[in-house]
Amino acid sequence: MPQYLIVILGAAVRPDGRASAALLRRIEGGRRLAQAYPDALVFCSGGVGRYGPSEASSMAERLTVGGIAAERLVLDEQSLDTLQTVVAAAREIGQRNLAGAIVCTDSYHTPRTRLIFSALGVASVAGCVKAGPRQMGWPAWWRMRLREVPAIPYDWVLALTKRRGLRAQIGSTR
Repeated sequence: MPQYLIVILGAAVRPDGRASAALLRRIEGGRRLAQAYPDALVFCSGGVGRYGPSEASSMAERLTVGGIAAERLVLDEQSLDTLQTVVAAAREIGQRNLAGAIVCTDSYHTPRTRLIFSALGVASVAGCVKAGPRQMGWPAWWRMRLREVPAIPYDWVLALTKRRGLRAQIGSTR
């Protein structure tokens, strides 16, 4: 199999500095993917949101405690949203001449993330983290699902309208 970059998308850090439930799900999904693909690098993404530390550093700490070698981790502590994360990951994929991304995020978030990779001409496969009512509770699940309704076309249009500039940023010749 061609080499892919496992891309773990960030989620909130709580006021006390602990990872949110969404971030914990994504970290665990990333750990499982890293074990399944032992040659793949792991892209930990997410800057400091409302509370520190950065989402990426929280991921890195938990992944290393979970047995993933620190040398495999690539930290992106600048990205603050899905589009920024995808652009940063696409840049890493291009610089390392990798085949594409394994997207590690909650299942409701995966289609939008993959759509942006596609708009940038970068191959991706789903490495979904199950995030349904059972994992999140019905209110949170509905909130996240409803958030994706406007976010999908918004990010798609944004990625398409800015594609030339974004592709220049990532150095893509694809």
